[in-house]
This record gives sequence, structure tokens and C-alpha cells, in this order.
Amino acid sequence: MKTKKHDTSWMVSVALMAAIVIVLANTPLGMIQLPIVKATTVHIPVIIGAILLGPSAGAILGFVFGVCSLISNTMAPTLLSFAFSPFMSTTGLLGAVKAIWISVGCRVLIGVAAGWLWKFFKKVKMNEKNKQIIALAITGFVGSMVNTVTVMGSIYVLFAQQYAEAKEVAVTAVWGLIMGTVTASGIPEAIAAAVIVAVVTKVLLRIVNAR
Repeated sequence: MKTKKHDTSWMVSVALMAAIVIVLANTPLGMIQLPIVKATTVHIPVIIGAILLGPSAGAILGFVFGVCSLISNTMAPTLLSFAFSPFMSTTGLLGAVKAIWISVGCRVLIGVAAGWLWKFFKKVKMNEKNKQIIALAITGFVGSMVNTVTVMGSIYVLFAQQYAEAKEVAVTAVWGLIMGTVTASGIPEAIAAAVIVAVVTKVLLRIVNAR
């Protein structure tokens, strides 16, 4: 929404988007349980909020998403919850800090990246009517891939040994498993995000611009 300051309307809009994130994060539609990890669609309202309200709103929504992820992995742990919840850490305080980065920090980056990418598209006039759908789809795809790449990349860098133990494989096999997750889960999530963000946000932008 076109505002340069965090006025009441902006804060209310962020709160509404945050509520959507929380609802999704606590329903099967938002956190889809897979055998090892939880596939997510919660990043989609984070991306949409970043486009409509700016990078700072995207960061707030990403933070909300991250906290929801942390709570989910604490209350309903999986084999990889040690990488998402400080309370499930198997490597003490350092492991807890790493888990907070993965569950919260990486999710903040989703909103920041999507918000600034959309600002770039507006600057180069990719937000014009005939190009808007393409720019929105790209923003949705990139925002989703930021989630997958930063989360899985951080797990590889910070928790390779623990990941190998959880999967009962050699550490040398971790890179292949990480890339398999990115390919099998991350890319389909990104394609879905591209389509949903493009369709939904195009309508919302039309409503906002009509005001």
C-alpha cells in the first residue's frame, strides 16, 4: 500500500496479514507434515504482505512465520526439529542459537527479499499492467526459494552432522539429501507460490490502487 510511514492503516494491515500467517501456520493447509520435515505454504502471505506493504512489513510477517515454525517444531517435533526449535537442541546453547536463526532469521529474509524485489520491479516499471503478472510471479517464486535455500542451506552449514545422524547416513551424503529436498519440495513450493502470489496479489493491487 502506498505509504511512507507506518501509520495506523499500515499497522492494521500488517496485523491482518499476521493473523492470516498464524491461522495458516496452525492448520494443515499451512504446515503440511511430511515424513521428515514440514512443507509449508505459510510463506505465501509473507510474500504478498511484503509486496503490498513493503520490506519492513515483510520482515515482521516473516518473523511471525518463524515464531510459528519454532512453536510447531517444539510442540509437535519431527526428526529435524533440533534445527528449528532451540528447545530441541542437541548441541547446547550454540545449537539453540542456530535453530533460532533457521526457524526465525531465515523466514525474516523471505519478506525482506520479496519486498525489495518488488520495489526494484516498480523502479524499472515492471509493475505496469502488461508486465505486472510476470513480476508478481517472479517475486513469488524468488521469495519461496529464499525460504527453501536459506533454511536448507543453513541446515547443511550448521547441522550437517546432526542431519546425517537423524537420517542415518554418512555426512558426505548430506549435500545430496539437501539438494534432493530443494528439488522435490522447494521447487514445487516455489511454482505454487508464483501462481498464487501472481493471481491473488494482482487482484489486491487493483483494489488498493482503486482507492
